[in-house]
Amino acid sequence: MQNSKSIDEKIPKWSGLISVEDTQLFVTDTGGYGQAIIYLNGSYANQGHWKRVVEELGSNYRHVLFDERARGKSKKSHDYSFNACIRDLSTIIKARQIEKPILVGWSYGAILAVHWVHSNPNIASGIVAIDSAVPYGLTGDAAKERIYRLFNKIKLVLPIASFFGLAARMSAKKHAEINIEINEISANLEPVLLEIRIPVRYVLANGASRGGEEQEFNAMRESLNPLLIKNQNLKVSAKVASNHENILSKDFLAIAKTISVLAMETNLELKL
Repeated sequence: MQNSKSIDEKIPKWSGLISVEDTQLFVTDTGGYGQAIIYLNGSYANQGHWKRVVEELGSNYRHVLFDERARGKSKKSHDYSFNACIRDLSTIIKARQIEKPILVGWSYGAILAVHWVHSNPNIASGIVAIDSAVPYGLTGDAAKERIYRLFNKIKLVLPIASFFGLAARMSAKKHAEINIEINEISANLEPVLLEIRIPVRYVLANGASRGGEEQEFNAMRESLNPLLIKNQNLKVSAKVASNHENILSKDFLAIAKTISVLAMETNLELKL
């Protein structure tokens, strides 16, 4: 059922900082009457990457976007863990009084979406997972060394990249630690995905991207296939030509269509 507040009462447009623990998160809420959609960013990205998706969907939806800790316009913190991101999402949903949202996650954000739903059932109405939230990750000592080496190599450009929403305002070591943690969480994602009881719709990219070889990305996407049989709530809605990195800018039409179709599937009022 659609958010009752979005039917009876227009939510005012709002943007600003929401306090959580030792930091503040920058949130944009377009308000309106429509189905609430919460966008969950990639590991180091800011909310600006969703611009084309939001514009394509338009004002029929309530779009809620935020920058994670030390990303975009949000403040720094002493805790950049995955569990901190889980708590951040809970805080924003409560602070903005969001009911039955669709969670749309890209990369890190898709894993965050399924884990949050697993820990907080009966709140979200559906998930759109963009080229992620599959049971695959680079783990072990060799993978850790590779990740540390990668971020150490680009440490001088990270402060510049952060201005473009491509990096966080933290050390190269912290960047690496976030990447190592999310790979380990993703590698062990199968039990979480098998217990999801709301619709999860995947939009999968193609080919390689920075930080991985093509065969690794192919293996990552193929790891989802057995779970599509085991849990009928998981479905692939689209496979697109763009890669993991540029999927939001190049295939925003496919993403927007997946969101709108899911909203119709999960929202009785939209069908009437």
